[in-house]
Amino acid sequence: MRSLHQYTIVLRPDDNGTFVAYIPAIAGCHAWGQTSEEAQAELANVFEMIRDEYDEAGQELPQDVEVAVTHAR
Repeated sequence: MRSLHQYTIVLRPDDNGTFVAYIPAIAGCHAWGQTSEEAQAELANVFEMIRDEYDEAGQELPQDVEVAVTHAR
C-alpha cells in the first residue's frame, strides 16, 4: 500500500488567504487550511480516508504523476 510520502503534493495559496494542498495523482485528494501547515495536515487525513476506500474496494492507489510548473508567455 502506498503512503502519502510517495506522492507529489502541490501547495498553493487560495484567493481568500487560505491554502490548498492536493495530490494531482489522486482525484478528490485535496484539502484547505488557514495556513500551509493546516492544509497539509488536513490533506493527510483526506489521503488516509481515500486510501481506506481503495483498500476496501481491493484497488491500488494510482501511481504518482510528474508535475510541471510554468508561467504563461
